[in-house]
Amino acid sequence: MNTLYNISIWIFSTAINIASLFNPKAKQWIKGRKGIFQKLAGATKDNKDIVWFHCASLGEFEQGKPIIEGYKIKHPTHKILLTFFSPSGYEIRKNYDEVDWVFYLPADTKKNAKKFINIVNPIKVIFIKYEFWFNYMAECKKQNIPFYSLSSIFRKEQSFFKYDFFAQQLNNVSHFFVQDNNSKELLQKIGFSNCTVAGDTRFDSVITNTQNAISIPLIEKFSENKTTIICGSTWPKDEAILAKYIKENPNYKYIIAPHEMYHINELKKQTNALLFSKVDSTNISNSNVLIIDSIGILSNIYKYGDLAYIGGGFGSGIHNILEAVAYGLPVVFGPNYQKFKEANELIELEVAKDISNHSELETTILSFIDFDSSISKNYIKNNAGATDIILSSI
Repeated sequence: MNTLYNISIWIFSTAINIASLFNPKAKQWIKGRKGIFQKLAGATKDNKDIVWFHCASLGEFEQGKPIIEGYKIKHPTHKILLTFFSPSGYEIRKNYDEVDWVFYLPADTKKNAKKFINIVNPIKVIFIKYEFWFNYMAECKKQNIPFYSLSSIFRKEQSFFKYDFFAQQLNNVSHFFVQDNNSKELLQKIGFSNCTVAGDTRFDSVITNTQNAISIPLIEKFSENKTTIICGSTWPKDEAILAKYIKENPNYKYIIAPHEMYHINELKKQTNALLFSKVDSTNISNSNVLIIDSIGILSNIYKYGDLAYIGGGFGSGIHNILEAVAYGLPVVFGPNYQKFKEANELIELEVAKDISNHSELETTILSFIDFDSSISKNYIKNNAGATDIILSSI
């Protein structure tokens, strides 16, 4: 099985190389890893007490951020290396000044894992949520380096609970800090007691974000005097439904922040929208739709809204809904939300609702008139505290 795993890594890397010929994101994935060991060695040379944090992408970074910043305060002499798997995380946070270095993670081959660990020589390794790269984990175990899994969440349908090979890889984890009791119970059933229910650090992250939100005067001007719907991290399937709704409901203001930027011009045509990069104080009111064609400011935009539509629910799963909820907004999303604990809880609290088509979107938005924002804010407040639990142990 280990051989099959290594073959799958090789196949994946080969597929990315081929895709890079025509896919911009794949091209970034390859380009960002060129000469990476040479760059890594040059950057970390003669440094000691390096702590390595790894996130898949931007969403996982938001979970890791309060731990990184808290750890830096707790251990000011330690150096922090942050790696990303995806360009959508690296490209946005490559200049993150709370860490010493930011790099892409090389593909998870045995050779790469050994070389990476030997260069960095970390004193501890911290992976966020779903990231389990078996060769890196095994190399850490081999070199007696503590490996922590933070904000992880497990479900019974995952491979760890179906196949012995996958379960055995978890032996390389020094300690799990999981989000819920269900995850702890699943791990215990396959023999792992090195587990603490800490909760989800994203609650701490979004609280910090709301307390330190950056004002955006143009968006404040755009959203004034009318109900404003923030459409965050949308995909084309979300936007097809939203475009129809926008056409039929011109009395609202809409701010759309697409997850990908490749189709901005088509979206602009569909909605008769303004582009944020092109607006100023004189033309900001020329449309009731504003498209955010800048990356990294969405979390600061939710404070200008009255309701949030979160994208991804017509694909593999919804994006971050907690950023909107932290500002007291009700949230709407597509049908693929079941694997997200917070989505299920917020539906029970009637803070969130899922929709499958345009007519359901119409009904759902109307149902949130006179929404009590204190329910959303209290949910965030009552689930905070994971950061302190984790930092007390690592």
